[in-house]
Amino acid sequence: MATDPDSSTPTGTAPRNADRPARLAILKALGDNTRYAIYLELARSPSPMSTADIATSLDLHVNTVRPHLERMREVGLLDLRSETRGGVGRPQHLYSLAADAPSLGLEPSPYPTIARMLLALAGAADLDTDVVIGAGRDQGELDARRWEDGAPPVEALLTELDALGFDPEVAIADEVATIAFAHCPFGELAEANPAVVCSLHRGMVEGFLDGIGGPCPLEFHTLVDRNPCRVEFPSPA
Repeated sequence: MATDPDSSTPTGTAPRNADRPARLAILKALGDNTRYAIYLELARSPSPMSTADIATSLDLHVNTVRPHLERMREVGLLDLRSETRGGVGRPQHLYSLAADAPSLGLEPSPYPTIARMLLALAGAADLDTDVVIGAGRDQGELDARRWEDGAPPVEALLTELDALGFDPEVAIADEVATIAFAHCPFGELAEANPAVVCSLHRGMVEGFLDGIGGPCPLEFHTLVDRNPCRVEFPSPA
């Protein structure tokens, strides 16, 4: 391969650090918390999003979102296309991550994509509910091994659920502990396939409580109940 006589870089190829200014500009752009949140929202979305969609999802005003989108487009992070609906009114601007944007190692994990595919397979296989709960119990029992014998079951379960992103809230009345799940980290997957996802979660809770010698749940309410998702079990003395 030929090289430039005044350089060790092969002729016709760019130096390894040629894209550093572009990467630096992108990193500076994403140094803003709002822009980074927008970046993650677009990265997770299966389709391009409008300014209004992004504003609604992040609970921001559209006038706040617009300049951030423009800044991200200027540094090459976003692609923009216009879509006219019905031929009336102004075209809608739709944003998505640029296909040629450099990878920064900040992209969301590919696990949700794998999870969606596996859940689709599980749903098609029409697995028995007990089998799905059993898989969750195995994971719950595995998680329980990190805890010492005699760990308080309510506090331990709260810690585990909080680490998973359920934002649990506890209430104890009439010797029954109720832990409500204020947020479901698997919400999108659960909405699409509640029979599998909620059964896995139920199994994880049951397996964890069993693994630390805690009480058996009395009730486990899933998103199907809408009341809200929660688990109830006898409160230890």
